[in-house]
Order: sequence, then C-alpha cells, then structure tokens
Amino acid sequence: MQLKMWLLLVAGFIPLIVGFVWYNPKVFGYAWMKTIGKTEDDLKGANMALIFGLTYLFGCMLAMALMSIVIHQWGFNSVFQGDTSVESASYTKHFFETYGDRFRTFKHGVLHGSITGTFLALPIIGTNALFERRSAKYVAIHVGYWVVTMALMGGLLCQFM
Repeated sequence: MQLKMWLLLVAGFIPLIVGFVWYNPKVFGYAWMKTIGKTEDDLKGANMALIFGLTYLFGCMLAMALMSIVIHQWGFNSVFQGDTSVESASYTKHFFETYGDRFRTFKHGVLHGSITGTFLALPIIGTNALFERRSAKYVAIHVGYWVVTMALMGGLLCQFM
C-alpha cells in the first residue's frame, strides 16, 4: 500500500470546507459567536491568510494521523518493519493481495472517523471548556464540527488511499 500524498493534501481542505459551512451565521455561526461573547465586528480584521493557511496545515497533519486509524492495513506493515528477508516480503505481498482492500470503503472510514472525532475531540474540547467555564452549547458546536470533519476525512482517506 502506497502513501498518496495528493490525497492527504486534498483531505487537508476538509476542515476549511466544513468550517465555512458549520460556522456560517446561517448554521451555527451566531450560536458559536454568542457562546464566546463575540460579534461579527469583533471577528473582523484578523489575518485570514494566516488563519486559513495554518488551518490547512493542521488539516494535513490531522489527515496523516487519521489515515492510520481508518485504514487497518497500515498496522500490518509495522509487523515486518525493517525485516528485509524474503519471507517477510512474501508474507506482506500475500497479505495485501488477500486483504488489502477489506474494509476500504467511504462508509467504513466515516464510521472510524466519527468514532475518532468523538473520542478525541470531546475529551479535549470538553476539558478545555470546563476550565474556561464554557457552556455545553460551546462544546456541542465544536465537537459536532470535529466529528463531521473527521468523519468526512476518514471516509475520503479510507476509500481512496
């Protein structure tokens, strides 16, 4: 199984795309601004190139991490890591010929992306929100965003990697 760098670069756009929709004032934007005590005017004037650029970079990093979670076959490679013997090469070849495309669907990636989003985003955002004295609505908006984002990223990566 070969790493497709172009796919990671495409997946890096998903947080931006979902964010444009999710945090739009017609969706959750006003609710989010209310939970953080900001208005649209307060949010104007930021360095959007820096914000979008770093968001894309972080999205690519997230895609790289998520890839090994949603594609189960990546773990098999580590069994023979560094072993150059003929036996390991034949085992690896046989494994990928037999099982290389098992559970490699968009639906399966969405499942694992959703689970990962829930079990990573909720504890991290929830803990921060507790110490920052943020509301449950704040947590729900952000965790929802990350679950949807990771589900879509997981589906894309699992289907096409």
